[in-house]
Amino acid sequence: MDIKLIIAVIRRDKLEEVETRVRDMGVERVNVSKVKGYGEYHDFFARNWMVEEVRIEIFTKKEEVEAITAAVMDAAHTGLPGDGVVAVVPVERLYLVRTRSEATPDEFWPPRTA
Repeated sequence: MDIKLIIAVIRRDKLEEVETRVRDMGVERVNVSKVKGYGEYHDFFARNWMVEEVRIEIFTKKEEVEAITAAVMDAAHTGLPGDGVVAVVPVERLYLVRTRSEATPDEFWPPRTA
C-alpha cells in the first residue's frame, strides 16, 4: 500500500497558515488536535512547562509526501526554537469504517470529476 501518514506538531499560531497552504494544494483527509508537550526549548522551572501546540495528521499518497511536507514546514517556520517537527510514517493498512473493508488509494482518493 502506498499510503503515508504525515504527522506535524507545530506552534498554535501557525495553524491557520498551514491549513490555508494545504487546502490551497487540494489536500484532503486532514485532522487537527490540540496537544501539549515539550522539546528542545522548554523551561522546567516554569509552573506549566508543557507547551500547547497543535498536531496535524494527513493521510496521503506516497507521491504527494514531499510537496505536502515542504508546504507544512514552509508555512510553520519561524526560525525560532520550538517550531515543531514533521514525521512521515508508512501506513501498513487503512480501513474504512463505513464499508468495514480495507481502503485502497483509489477508494480513499477517488478521481475528481469536473
